[in-house]
Amino acid sequence: MDDEEKRQSRLRDKLIKGLFERIEGIRLNGHPTKRLPNNVNISVDFVEGESMLLNLDLEGICASAGSACSSSSLEPSHVLLALGLRHEPAHGSLRFSLGRGNSEADIDRVLDVLPRIVERLRAISPLLKMSN
Repeated sequence: MDDEEKRQSRLRDKLIKGLFERIEGIRLNGHPTKRLPNNVNISVDFVEGESMLLNLDLEGICASAGSACSSSSLEPSHVLLALGLRHEPAHGSLRFSLGRGNSEADIDRVLDVLPRIVERLRAISPLLKMSN
């Protein structure tokens, strides 16, 4: 169990580091180090979580836009709101939950696909246009 926790923590940290290197305007939701070994929750500025989810799904990548206990709701995560996030960033959140079946190749795939999705969605984002 300890080995699996370390493996998932390594994958989690690689995903977080890679996302911050490849995508501007993101934030890590939750504490940077005191977090579950298999959980990555980010908010992406000027992009709605549901749009990212649909595009990730088309690429065969599973993620969620809310907390596990409210995954069927379109409302932003009550947990993120309780942490002090405003509605807009909370609506732009993504949660990746890693498990035993995930590999470095899975992380590399997300790091390849998600930045392109964010770039494409920001290009058509009314949220970004309103902020300028």
